[in-house]
Amino acid sequence: MPGENLSREEARERAALLSVDGYEVSLDVRSAVGEPQGEEPRTFRSVTTIRFRCNEPGASSFADLIAPSVTAVSLNGKDLDPSEVFDGSRILLEDLAADNELIVDAQCAYSRTGEGLHRFVDPEDGEVYLYTQYEPADARRVFATFEQPDLKAPFRFEVTAPEGWTVWSNGAGERHDGVWRFAETKPISTYITCVVAGPYHYVTDTYERQLADGSRLRIPLGAMCRKSLAKHFDADDVFLVTKQGLDFFHDHFDYPYPFGKYDQAFVPEYNLGAMENPGLVTFREEYIFRGKVTQASYEARANVVLHEMAHMWFGDLVTMEWWDDLWLKESFADFMGAFALVGATRFTDGWITFANRRKAWAYRADQWPSTHPITADIRDLQDAKLNFDGITYAKGASVLKQLVAYVGQDAFLEGARRYFKRHAYGNTRLGDLLAVLEETSGRDMAAWARSWLQTAGLNALTPQVVLDADGRIQELAVLQEAAESHPELRPHRVAVGLYRRSAAGALERYARTEVDVAGARTVVAELAGQDAPDLVLVNDDDLTYCKIRFDATSLATLRTDLGALTDPLARALCWSALWNLTRDALLPARDFLDLVLRFAGRETEIGVLQMLHAWAESALVHYVAPERRETAGQALAEGALAELRNAEPGSEHQLAWARFFASVASAPADLELLKGLLDGTEQIDGLDVDQELRWAFLEPLAAHGVADETVLAQELARDDTASGKRHQVRCLAARPSAEVKAQAWHDVVESDALSNALVEATIAGFARPSQRELLAPYAEKYFAVIERVWSERSIQIAMDIVQGLFPALQASPGTLAATDAWLGAHESAPPALRRLVLEARDDLARALRGQECDART
Repeated sequence: MPGENLSREEARERAALLSVDGYEVSLDVRSAVGEPQGEEPRTFRSVTTIRFRCNEPGASSFADLIAPSVTAVSLNGKDLDPSEVFDGSRILLEDLAADNELIVDAQCAYSRTGEGLHRFVDPEDGEVYLYTQYEPADARRVFATFEQPDLKAPFRFEVTAPEGWTVWSNGAGERHDGVWRFAETKPISTYITCVVAGPYHYVTDTYERQLADGSRLRIPLGAMCRKSLAKHFDADDVFLVTKQGLDFFHDHFDYPYPFGKYDQAFVPEYNLGAMENPGLVTFREEYIFRGKVTQASYEARANVVLHEMAHMWFGDLVTMEWWDDLWLKESFADFMGAFALVGATRFTDGWITFANRRKAWAYRADQWPSTHPITADIRDLQDAKLNFDGITYAKGASVLKQLVAYVGQDAFLEGARRYFKRHAYGNTRLGDLLAVLEETSGRDMAAWARSWLQTAGLNALTPQVVLDADGRIQELAVLQEAAESHPELRPHRVAVGLYRRSAAGALERYARTEVDVAGARTVVAELAGQDAPDLVLVNDDDLTYCKIRFDATSLATLRTDLGALTDPLARALCWSALWNLTRDALLPARDFLDLVLRFAGRETEIGVLQMLHAWAESALVHYVAPERRETAGQALAEGALAELRNAEPGSEHQLAWARFFASVASAPADLELLKGLLDGTEQIDGLDVDQELRWAFLEPLAAHGVADETVLAQELARDDTASGKRHQVRCLAARPSAEVKAQAWHDVVESDALSNALVEATIAGFARPSQRELLAPYAEKYFAVIERVWSERSIQIAMDIVQGLFPALQASPGTLAATDAWLGAHESAPPALRRLVLEARDDLARALRGQECDART
């Protein structure tokens, strides 16, 4: 893997030397079907022609290619010896002319890791499916490239495919004489080129719009999935959200969609949520729902559709120069996804989900030792791969939400419009965006950028209330704190809300004001004289990015009346704040679980409820004191079962409680109930135990030794699909046996036979919280192998292993010491690997602090 890295300095030197006029890429993927030849990796032929200029004739540079072999290399008509110029990841280019033509004929390998050209065989019908995934730098696994975002160029693709297949790429395509040829693209970066090929089920539609100049914009729409998933594919809803999004962005961006058609491919074994390839967006096929799901799942899919669509402008039309400014696309797409979700679709409560779910991701990432400014210091491609994180996405989006409040929505959108027109098909840095925002808002953006974009860390805001003799507010102030490691106190535009109990028992807001918080203490003069509040909510309406704290009265109110809080966004913000208190060891985990047991059943927002379930399970696994764990787990299971039985029959809340009950069930009676629900001897009114729910029930049965290999094989026979296979593999690895764990470890760590999806499933089954003693021997093994894993496996698989197999369940001072010992002995290990271990170490230390807090009486 180190030989495949590319540094920022190398990329800058190459960009200063070269400019690219165009690519012609010819792929022959007929080898995807049929039997492989021998033991070598299954390969396909890739022929690339790159036309480019060099502003220093006679200079040397290199092209990027990762391939098992290169057949021929020609530079400006001269044949080069591949053994002399190709080292496995780079092609040396010497004595360049002013105008150059490079032709590379290579045998590239199909992928099983979701990187490059991924090949998947559907176990249901034996059909083969291909798709590409490149970000940040895997186009070089499919064709010869200059693999960096600022060397944009037009692309022409042609693909020779097996009979009966259809092939798609960024541009419109047609098949002639067995070859699919595609229209030349606009200038785009290598990482957003794309090919999808196979016997996909394909549905079409059309989007039309009258433009301001009187012309008619017509965009062909397509959506595809594997044939065996077609019966579950609700393409009409995908198209509905797509059209709503296109309307919304055309209304706000004043720049017509620039890439012709708009296909959306839902593909198997996908590592990401989705990828914004212009004209051909790819999604993980789990967004096609095989069973009943809650509206939160549909909302999440709609958000991803809109996020990727926003990228057509933020990222594809205008692209960051280097990965330092990754936020210029991801933060904007994350914000615009939620902005469009609320403004254009049926999911009008999208900001509640944003506050509760997306920000939780950001808060966690921003408290790791690896936290970084939104505009990050990306030294190389490995850094870039790891920076697709909660800071770049969710913190960046949160900051943009505040920026809209700071400069005004009209100025913000006008800035975006000027940004697109000024930099179309080009590359930008932070200063380019700030320049247009200064023009449109009249504000000095430099100080704002320094505080919010160029410093790391998270502020905490706490209300301080002083009452007068009559019980009214004499003074209300907001205290701002920052961690010692990142002491920046930022300017915050916040709303402060005052809440009190009504005669009917509801907890409702009776006063609100907005204030600019700056420094360590800010007085909120506008609320002086108000009646004494039962709850003060700093950052009401979620205007800024911060951790919320409570004064003693407010926290006491939440302990007794959280369920009475009528506003769903305020309630979500309070839940999020309470979870942060738990993670910070300021609230015992048992208190958080008690709040969940008492009030989660009254939660109306299904997305918030499902997040509470995830937090409650995490609190049980990581933050509850070991001696309380069994009792706490039983209480959670009993509470979940009570809510399951009390939920409206057939409702999404019933489904959510059923899944949560299965996730925490461990007592014999609970496991017997799950068995009964599976075999039909038990029923809960309205609960439809479909195939996906069956697997959810089988996993705890397998983990507790109730469902054996035979039972799981029978279930796979019932659901002999790609999804069924993933579920079975996870359940098999979950069984409580030393032999099972040894085999799972071998399959993931010592072998590369499993695909990325099955690696993920095996890791998920391996690490079961109920099996801490069984897993204890693997803590030492983990530290012995991770450096080798990092050097031998693809970065995606290496990341999965390093993150997924860290011995987090062995939460003890000894494990913490072993982690520190590895870090101390491996200071020269790849920085990206050290970052993953440091993050896991921080989570472990946090868990120990939480357990210590929970153990106090």
